[in-house]
Amino acid sequence: MDPMTDPALAAFRSEVRAFLETRLPDELRRGAERATSVFVDPAISLPWQRILHARGWAAPDWPAEHGGPGWSEMQRYIFAAECARASAPNLAPMGLKMVAPVIMHYGTAEQRAHYLPRILSGEDYWCQGFSEPGAGSDLAALQLRADRDGGDYVLNGSKIWTTHAHFANRMFCLVRTSAEGKPQAGISFLLLDMGSPGIGVEPIRTLAGDHELNQVFFDDVRVPQANRLGAENEGWSVAKHLLTFERGGKYAPALIGRVARLRAQPCRDTVLRARLEREAVGLEALQALELKAMRGTGGSPALYASALKILGTEAAQRIDALACEMAGFAAWADADGQTPAELAVAVPRYLNDRAASIYAGSNEIQRDLIARLVLG
Repeated sequence: MDPMTDPALAAFRSEVRAFLETRLPDELRRGAERATSVFVDPAISLPWQRILHARGWAAPDWPAEHGGPGWSEMQRYIFAAECARASAPNLAPMGLKMVAPVIMHYGTAEQRAHYLPRILSGEDYWCQGFSEPGAGSDLAALQLRADRDGGDYVLNGSKIWTTHAHFANRMFCLVRTSAEGKPQAGISFLLLDMGSPGIGVEPIRTLAGDHELNQVFFDDVRVPQANRLGAENEGWSVAKHLLTFERGGKYAPALIGRVARLRAQPCRDTVLRARLEREAVGLEALQALELKAMRGTGGSPALYASALKILGTEAAQRIDALACEMAGFAAWADADGQTPAELAVAVPRYLNDRAASIYAGSNEIQRDLIARLVLG
């Protein structure tokens, strides 16, 4: 039976759609439509997370034993598609989709009991401390020192391009605990409190003018060794596990929703219309590949993660460019707030999404990974 036409899944889709129609507030929907990044302002995303949490749907990917709904892969995909169709706000992925799975896998019973409920409820808002000024694509070159002192690590150094660090109260962070052996062998994975003395957060303005990114400085910051995830000097394995979740996302549902909203805009340019339809067809193919990856049929998970990251981010960039062309001057000026959201935010989204093919492992690196996996 085709999972897309299964009666039980059709009933599930109807349940989700009805919930979104009745429980998604208009102000949150409008805020999501005018978001210029996949990282929605927590003033919009957190209220929606609390509504979903009350329904038991805040973490679709989580197993029931940790507070998730225990859905099948197909149910999760349908939920993502319906949320995109309804213009529901994206929830911040750093806690729910990135650090939570590695806490489930590598964390102690105490760590799981402490952190997971707070991530689920939105009480803790996380940021990711991986990239450094001298270690971007070459993540193993990181130099943020973590020296043992009694029962603590003492951190000195900095992280950069840290999304929403100015909102976060928690960070998951890669640190250098040993300089011996291969660079990957001396890395540990820490969970730290952003309110710790010695942490400084400086804004980085994006090309679009947004304050989304930051540089975070550590000056003798003390982190209890109990906040380490996994064994000392084995954080590279934890990070690799996490990166499969960061890169292997569902791109098609959100992009299909964007194309649907662009289709609804008046545009007499038949060439632009034809390009938009080509993107729509391409997204159907992307969705088919995501469904294939989801079912685990053929190919390694790492291969799928890299391929989907390339295809999804580059499709987003092409759609951004189309939106700018369709918007024309409306993409630059919306003084009265009357320009349709998809067009009013076209330029900021275009500028923000230039980084999509760079972060989470640049697309050039993803192509190298695919070549190694396929060609050897």
